[in-house]
Order: sequence, then structure tokens, then C-alpha cells
Amino acid sequence: MNGTRGIIFRQLFDTSGSCTYTYLLGDPGAKEAILIDPVLEMVERDLAVVDDLGLELKYVLNTHCHADHITGSGAIKNLRPTVKSMIAEASGARADIHLQPGETVHFGDRHIEARATPGHTDGCMTFVSRDNGGMAFTGDALLIRGCGRTDFQQGSAETLFDSVHSQIFSLPDSFMVYPAHDYKGRHHSTVLEEKTFNPRLTKSKEEFRSIMQNLGLPYPEKIGAHSTAFCPVDSLMHELAMPV
Repeated sequence: MNGTRGIIFRQLFDTSGSCTYTYLLGDPGAKEAILIDPVLEMVERDLAVVDDLGLELKYVLNTHCHADHITGSGAIKNLRPTVKSMIAEASGARADIHLQPGETVHFGDRHIEARATPGHTDGCMTFVSRDNGGMAFTGDALLIRGCGRTDFQQGSAETLFDSVHSQIFSLPDSFMVYPAHDYKGRHHSTVLEEKTFNPRLTKSKEEFRSIMQNLGLPYPEKIGAHSTAFCPVDSLMHELAMPV
């Protein structure tokens, strides 16, 4: 039961350069909260929002191993030792809890479902909430009128196409889509919008594969800031030789 009070929800933007969205979800009754895709440079801002709203942060989740910024999970755990980090087991990343497809993450009387959406990386997950009419936090698997690249980090255009169509486009059309990034000032979309207007994922699988093979994108600036093969979510804790 979710009670009569709506979920606490905030969309936070990374002003340090990666155009990443971090999402705060909280249960107003239990005062428990989760953060999705925190960015290292924005940790103090994120925790200030948590505190302003009178919430206790329970989990920090990463949709995948990011190549364009360093996760804030380790710094948050250093500042708030009771917080647990989460990421897909398939990611190969260090975290307190490794998620399997179909698992649910509970905070108070609320929960999100973890859906495996590999293709951008092997360990990509989309987190689905039934609150606020339905929300899908799609990471880099599905962006607004786009999708994550598939030319490194175990990427596969065919796998990404299948993931989005089977795990995201299968959600109700009215579900809101909240991506990990947007570079044009857009905040959200819907499943129906992306099924209708996404210029890549409305194509056939063969056309999609061709599009992804010919993007010609440079590598992200921070791809060398941590190992993309290992991508330790709790990298700061690791560097401080503290248990994770």
C-alpha cells in the first residue's frame, strides 16, 4: 500500500559538465529515500536536498557504469556510512548490493523494479516505479529521442534494440521516461512519445544497427578516469582502503 500521500520526487541536474540527471525518490511516511545516478561533483548538493526534505537516504543506485562522469556513490557512502550502494551484478562493478533482473528495491512503502536493459553496456538497468502514474528511469538505454552509444563498454546495437523494445516499450504508453542525460534542455518524455518519435528506435533492427555503427562519436573525456572494465561504484571507498 502506498497510502494517500504522493511519492517525493526530484529531478536534479549535473552542472559540472556531464548533463547527467540524478533522481531522488522518497516515501513521505517512512521518510526513506533513494538516489539514482549520483554524480561525484554534485554529492553535497544532492545530500542537501535529502536533508532539506527531512529524508533518510537508504540506497544509491546506478543504472550502469558511466563513462562520462564518476559516480557519487562512494563519496556518499563516505559521508553517510549507513547508505548502501546498488548496481546490476552483470556490470562487474563493486557495490554493497548487486541487483538481478526483476528484483525490487524497497524504501518505506514504496518500491522500484529493476529491469535488465543491456546494450549500451552489459550491466544497464532501467528502474521502474508505479508511482506518479508510472515512471521509468532508463539510464542511457533510452534517451529522449535517442539512446546510448554501443561502440564500447561491451556495447551491442542488437542487444540494445531488443532491450528497449521488450523492457521499456512494453510498459504502458503513459509511463514517463526519465533518462540519465539530456543535452537539449529536455527533462522527460513518455513511452508513447519514444515509440512514436524516437528517430533511432522506431526503425527496424537492421536500420538501427546501421545507424549505431555510423555515429562517429568521440570517446567521453572522462573515460580514462576509472576502469571501464571494472568501474568500481564505490571507487572512493576503495581508494581509502575502507570496506564496501
